[in-house]
Amino acid sequence: MESKLLLPTRNLIPFRPPLSRRSKLSYSTVLAVLARPTDSFRNSSKPADIVPGLTGKTVYNDNWFEQLAVNHLSQSVQAVTEMRNSKSGYDGLVQAAVDASRKFSLIEQREIVIQALHKAIPEVILNLIKAVLPQSKFTREYFATFTTLFFAWLVGPCEVRESEFNGTAEKNVVHIKKCRFLEETSCVGMCTNLCKVPTQTFIKNSMGMAVNMVPNFEDMSCEIIFGQDPPALTEDAAFSQPCYKLCKANQKHITKCSS
Repeated sequence: MESKLLLPTRNLIPFRPPLSRRSKLSYSTVLAVLARPTDSFRNSSKPADIVPGLTGKTVYNDNWFEQLAVNHLSQSVQAVTEMRNSKSGYDGLVQAAVDASRKFSLIEQREIVIQALHKAIPEVILNLIKAVLPQSKFTREYFATFTTLFFAWLVGPCEVRESEFNGTAEKNVVHIKKCRFLEETSCVGMCTNLCKVPTQTFIKNSMGMAVNMVPNFEDMSCEIIFGQDPPALTEDAAFSQPCYKLCKANQKHITKCSS
């Protein structure tokens, strides 16, 4: 699929299986109000200049809103896994993901993220989105724009791009220039099993929107295509990619795939 830049800007099913016989997961919701970000933090996720000596690693200066969002998601993941860590901010979220990747199977990792997202986002909001935003061009473009505005803190700077959908042009693609989560973890398996697969499943089942996430492991970019069903895991090119040498998880991710 070819896509072209349209709109530069800034920058996720009901399914809750238990992780183990001993795990007792509690589901609580936190009342959240999603509003358009104010000018005081709208562009704050823009990464700072590359720091010499860190092999080109992007440095982020998260503001209070972004820190709040990161910590909320991190705590949700830690609550589901019952594995706490003392780190804060994005480091805490990455550590929670690393801990999950080391302790749980691939299928369990996907379940963990789905449960954490249900824990982080009130069910009433999910039901409302699914009810008032059925599949349509407006909804696909709305999801793309919303993602670039509100989730740069999670994935890094991104922009809306245009693609062809059923023979017509739509602005339904989010292009992530360099995924923050992938850059921080340097792990293909954590990208596919703790981000790509569970996010696709969560958005489809909880919000009624098909979505396909297509990571590029060479430059760490990614395209989120709203309205497009992802391929079967056994046919998805993301699962044929070997992991990076600097992978923090050091685990195999190319095993039997299950959707």
